[in-house]
Amino acid sequence: MAAPADPPDGPPDGIGGGDDELRPDEYRSVVFDEDFVRAARLQEFSAQERMGEHARAVRSRSIWSGSGPAKPRTGTPGRAARQGMLLVLLIAAAFAAAVYMGLSNPAAPRAQIRTEPLTSTVVPLAPAVAVPGGQPADLFGQGPAAAFRTGAAGITMPAVRRTAHFTDGQVVTALSTAKDYLVQSSLDPDVLAGAATRPVRALLDPDQLEQFDRSMASPSGDGRHAATGWLVRFDRGTAVADPRVRVHGTLAYEEASPEVLEVTADHTFVYAVRPAAAAQPASGEASLFTVRRELRFRFDLEDLAARRTELVSAYVLAGPQACSADPAGAFRPLPAGTGPTTVGPAASDPYAAGRPRRTGGLCGVMAPADSAAPPVSPAP
Repeated sequence: MAAPADPPDGPPDGIGGGDDELRPDEYRSVVFDEDFVRAARLQEFSAQERMGEHARAVRSRSIWSGSGPAKPRTGTPGRAARQGMLLVLLIAAAFAAAVYMGLSNPAAPRAQIRTEPLTSTVVPLAPAVAVPGGQPADLFGQGPAAAFRTGAAGITMPAVRRTAHFTDGQVVTALSTAKDYLVQSSLDPDVLAGAATRPVRALLDPDQLEQFDRSMASPSGDGRHAATGWLVRFDRGTAVADPRVRVHGTLAYEEASPEVLEVTADHTFVYAVRPAAAAQPASGEASLFTVRRELRFRFDLEDLAARRTELVSAYVLAGPQACSADPAGAFRPLPAGTGPTTVGPAASDPYAAGRPRRTGGLCGVMAPADSAAPPVSPAP
């Protein structure tokens, strides 16, 4: 029996018959229904559309030309084409915005800020008159120290206002951290006795810890590794006679750059000291030892977040002590009754091998209490 698509008299000579094994019909299972026609990538124009000038035989049914039924050709793109163009424009606008934000975003990672090592100068002050002695209360009641406050109360905070790039809270954090450093490095009894350094070390930027540790282990007057540049401590032959240290000074701050806030501290600390028990004279009189510390602290955003600081510079005046003593490792106060000294600093040998003492010859004369600067107003 002939297939429905074969001629009535059968296939012509020379052409295979209807045997599927001899002539496989690959299109026999395809149904050319309406869905198949609509899914075609190409669509033939109608006869009327082909009559136009420069008309083509078929149109593309891509997203750019629309996929709806055949319509008369006009100069306006199809709906799908307009949607495709809009999508491309949106993607291009999003990409341009991302590039712009990446170039101008103020929250972009900041450049790494280099931590500076501490530079310090420690100047011993030799007495111009005999060192007064007596009981701590009597000594504190005479001279400028009588108007000083006691302990941390003498480290007062200035009025706080935000800067161009730092908030009120960040300024307060910087000032309070600087005050903590002054308290730990100048007032802590264990630090003063040379028995502890951790309270001071914990407040420093990690990049300065190696320099700090070396200064504590091997102090040197080279301007970088003086232990007394970082903190106040006395030699083992000296004891603090009264823990109520008298303090007076100021704190100030300024914005050094958009990433750095600086705090400057200028304070005078007055200690009542006497020789330690093993070397204590029969009189046991105490004497006053004065330390003037001018410190400059630096804070970046990481320091403020961690409540730590970078100590950039220290200028220290301390006396009465002998100019011949090296103050880099610890202070050596002269005991009560020691007369004025005219002995200069220890001799420096320029021919000696090794590292010379850079602060050799650096010494000052301590003014008597009655000729010192006018006292400050009494503390309330």
